[in-house]
Amino acid sequence: MSGDQKQIVRPYGDTTGDGMVQVSFTLPVSHDKRAEGAAVQLANRMGMDPAMVVHAKPMGDGFTFFVVYGRVNHLVDLTAVQVVERDFPLLSAKDVNTVVKQRLRRKLSVVGACIGTDAHTVGIDAILNVKGIAGEKGLEYYRELKVTNLGAQVSVPELVEAARAERADAVLVSQVVTQRDAHLHNTREMSAAFREAMPAGRRPLLIVGGPRFDETMTDELGVDRIFGRGTTPGEVASYLVHALITQRKATA
Repeated sequence: MSGDQKQIVRPYGDTTGDGMVQVSFTLPVSHDKRAEGAAVQLANRMGMDPAMVVHAKPMGDGFTFFVVYGRVNHLVDLTAVQVVERDFPLLSAKDVNTVVKQRLRRKLSVVGACIGTDAHTVGIDAILNVKGIAGEKGLEYYRELKVTNLGAQVSVPELVEAARAERADAVLVSQVVTQRDAHLHNTREMSAAFREAMPAGRRPLLIVGGPRFDETMTDELGVDRIFGRGTTPGEVASYLVHALITQRKATA
């Protein structure tokens, strides 16, 4: 396929190319016929026509959850989709340890936390804790990594101080709470605090992750890397080696 050739796709529901999609949302109305009509009207305005409510369930007083199924006419050009591709090799735990030991010649220090009011440690624990996730060991398993997990609801000043005390090479922050863009606000506050507290050559690598981050927003948020849902400990460890050792050696 030539570089300028479009690759068009459309949604698939019952038959190939029929344009059928399913969406879910909540409306602040009690469940009745009028509420279902409102859901269909909203779906129509979203470009679904025809649209039908296939599921509706009251969600407490004055709220209803809907699932709507319908057809859209929108197409997607895959050649125009922009994503952040992995630009570093995936390494095994053994290879990560070997590179750190041979090239860094000390343990690589990693500090992790959930900042702000976020009390959801499932993300940071999946990456850092030795038990890891889905059968893959977390960074605590890597003998050449020194991991400090600060847990939940850590303030930005506390994180900066911990990074300084541990001489962190990298700071990992997980953000699950996204109401009112709290994850974006917290990340900007964190990056600004590190820029103010440490000179460019002394700052740790700043990495954030969570299910609702846009991985293309690194410059806007002032961080070095953003990891989205499905990220594994091995990916993070491989990136740390790439960014802190391999890449820096190549540009030195």
